[in-house]
Amino acid sequence: MSHPLFIYFLISLSLYSSCTAHRHTFTVKEVPYKKLCSTKKILTVNGRFPGQTLKVYKGDTIYVNVRNRASENITMHWHGVEQPRNPWSDGPEYITQCPIRPGSDFIYEVIFSTEETTVWWHAHSSWARATVHGLIFVYPRPPKSLPFPKSDHEVPLIFGEWWKKDVREVVELFMRTGGDPNVSDALTINGHPGFLYPCSKSDTFELMVEKSKTYRIRMVNAALNLILFFAIAKHNLTVVAADGHYTKPINATYITISPGQTLDLLLHADQNPKSTYYMAARAYHSNPNINFNNSTTIGILRYTSSTSSSSKRYPNLPYYNDTSAAFRFFTSIKCLYSGQVPVKISRRIISTVSINNLMCPNNLCEGPNGSRLAASMNNISFVTPSHVDILKAYYYHIRGVYGTRFPEFPPLVFNFTADDQPLFLQTPRFATEVKILKFGESVEIVLQGTSLVGGGIDHPMHLHGFSFYEVGVGFGNYNVTEDPSNYNLKDPPYINTATVPRNGWVAIRFIADNPGVWFMHCHFDRHLTWGMKVVFIVMNGRGLNQQILPPPPNLPPCY
Repeated sequence: MSHPLFIYFLISLSLYSSCTAHRHTFTVKEVPYKKLCSTKKILTVNGRFPGQTLKVYKGDTIYVNVRNRASENITMHWHGVEQPRNPWSDGPEYITQCPIRPGSDFIYEVIFSTEETTVWWHAHSSWARATVHGLIFVYPRPPKSLPFPKSDHEVPLIFGEWWKKDVREVVELFMRTGGDPNVSDALTINGHPGFLYPCSKSDTFELMVEKSKTYRIRMVNAALNLILFFAIAKHNLTVVAADGHYTKPINATYITISPGQTLDLLLHADQNPKSTYYMAARAYHSNPNINFNNSTTIGILRYTSSTSSSSKRYPNLPYYNDTSAAFRFFTSIKCLYSGQVPVKISRRIISTVSINNLMCPNNLCEGPNGSRLAASMNNISFVTPSHVDILKAYYYHIRGVYGTRFPEFPPLVFNFTADDQPLFLQTPRFATEVKILKFGESVEIVLQGTSLVGGGIDHPMHLHGFSFYEVGVGFGNYNVTEDPSNYNLKDPPYINTATVPRNGWVAIRFIADNPGVWFMHCHFDRHLTWGMKVVFIVMNGRGLNQQILPPPPNLPPCY
């Protein structure tokens, strides 16, 4: 018979985990940081870069008071958190809220539901997420256990990019000139560039491990414009989760991770403790015609029992343009659970994702042939409102903010992946067009990459408000009569960010059961800035629990 005090402890623990309000304060402010031999002020949360890790149980609701004490506007997004019926706290600027202005506060209500592993938070205004980001660890609510062996320790691992210049200056320059943005000066692991960069010998991430222990690495790619390869010398990694959901275990010698994606990995400390093992991350980049940061960030793995290093081990990473290696990893990820994919669909949307350009007066811009670079979905370069957000306009029936004519099929049909394209195809239409979805629709979205302007590149596409099943991926032009027969409808990855291969396509499926205004965009921030984005409005259902929650009383005002 159990001791009464023990029973009381269990009841108290249960009440605490299910009833206690979880409240956090994020004070956004500028602080000086020194890296790569120079010091600059960066935007931070609570003075930390990267930001703090939040820890929650599955199904929790937390409240985060964001206090803007910086000199620029800010919003926060809870990436991978579906926020059921609660688009008011989703975060993208002028999509679901107006910004939190300097000196103002806003309390986000972050509602966790199906998320089970690792998600993250980041700023969602301009390029502020370069330094304003952090992880969220989600744990199963007791007594439920993990579907993989419990680790001895947890390790947050955040990849990022660092510019010597103020990131605001980088954005202002490329928006003014119309060209590509200046590439970053370094990649980082947990904010550390690593000893390969100038003045960075002491600014290198170190992971101390104990022989025979297991470490759960909770990882996010917070880089703004780079897909990354990553590996640890002589140590295999076991993938057990992606984008907040469990996967079938995958043993990997390297991983590929796109901006916005999270991975949970098990690292077994099973090597010779007398050696020093390096971890490394560098870009996967499929188009050599587009400039990119081709440097490498290095971290160090050491064993606690080691007194001196007899040898140094370096990891083997795929070559920077090894598309086969990148997508071999992406396509190896499978959902842990089978049989949950929508088999029949009621709505199919096919959209191109393209880089575009516009003619400049006297050809004085810095894009190809003096043009200005842009980006689009279905030839519409999305224009973000500047005075009122789309959610508020939808909820309060404010006219003139957006249209509802985002096409379900490319308005211009051509050989999307041909080597040579007519110039007239490269110019998009600028508009604020959304797509309306009925509650409960079974939706398939096919995202088709194109070779417009420079031969194309990969696009990590993120959908707010939902996780989805990536049922298919391929190269070349999508064939609506043939390609669906090759879909994985058994155990495709259940994720929120899918990478469209260069001159290829991705097909995703989900049930539109989350009413609200939800953003979809490329997670390369330069493409997002150029207009590769769209908004889905999921209408209310009939039941009370199928309708958008009422707006909070303290929404930031619009001007």
